[in-house]
Amino acid sequence: MISRSKQLMLLNRFVQAIPIMILATFLVFSLLQLVPGDVAITIAGENASEERIQEIRELYGLNQPFLVQYGNWLLNAIQGDFGDSLLSGEPVLETIFRVFPNTLFVVVYAVILSVVIGVPLGIMASSRPNSKLDGAIMGASSLGVAVPNFWLGMVLVSVFALTWNWFPATGFTSPSDGLSSAIWFATLPAIALCTNGIAEVARQLRSSLVEIHSSQYVRTLHAKGLSPVAILWKHGLKNVSVNLLTVISLLFNKALAATVVVETVFAIPGMGNTIVKAVLEGDFPVVQGAVLAMVVSVILVNLVTDLTYTILDPRIQQV
Repeated sequence: MISRSKQLMLLNRFVQAIPIMILATFLVFSLLQLVPGDVAITIAGENASEERIQEIRELYGLNQPFLVQYGNWLLNAIQGDFGDSLLSGEPVLETIFRVFPNTLFVVVYAVILSVVIGVPLGIMASSRPNSKLDGAIMGASSLGVAVPNFWLGMVLVSVFALTWNWFPATGFTSPSDGLSSAIWFATLPAIALCTNGIAEVARQLRSSLVEIHSSQYVRTLHAKGLSPVAILWKHGLKNVSVNLLTVISLLFNKALAATVVVETVFAIPGMGNTIVKAVLEGDFPVVQGAVLAMVVSVILVNLVTDLTYTILDPRIQQV
């Protein structure tokens, strides 16, 4: 059961996040006005009459002032109505519920790979600081941070899909249709997303563990005869768990944002790919709803992270 103080902390965090959600949707709504082309012409068709185009503008409120359009959208969104796609007519919420699980699967897969690979690398690097092993791992980590996701994605497709035929080049299978098949399709996109994450986890963990190993209380534990493995598991990882959790939450947020390009490279029917297509087609309601869904996801992850902080270290209390 969550204590009252933690409930107040979460409520406070959520209230603080509301202006961020409004600002994010306002900025996106503003930028969409700069997209070239006329949505009404796109909907009506290039050969449509001027009267038909004007009817489309009035039907969707495209002839109203910018602030009126945004205000109407925001009021409807608060009531759970994100509108319909201007092109397909599908409710935006249905689109989000259909594509967002695919994005979450790839992102979670990438975060898991980042932790599973990055933690052992960070531990190995910290066990021999300033050694050749440490230098090799940190050098590879620096390279991993610098590699663009979309470029790595294209390289992975070229090598592992087109040349060696180990994985599919494009497409996606929903986990509900078979977990093993979904993992197979999501492996290359997850690798493209997790390279930066592996590097971040390894670097952060290595830095924190080296600092802990050099502390006085750890030297005292060594003097008492406690084994390095016991010190690592009972003291080292426990003390860096909060920092590691921070890195993991940031990795999730970064990976979610990077899906905009990675899903396009691998033609995954996810949220990122949907946003790109909607922007190119001028389907503003879909863009607005999808961006809001991603912002809410980031906020929820941050709330869960804040709550986990207080569980890992009860001394942390933010109200």
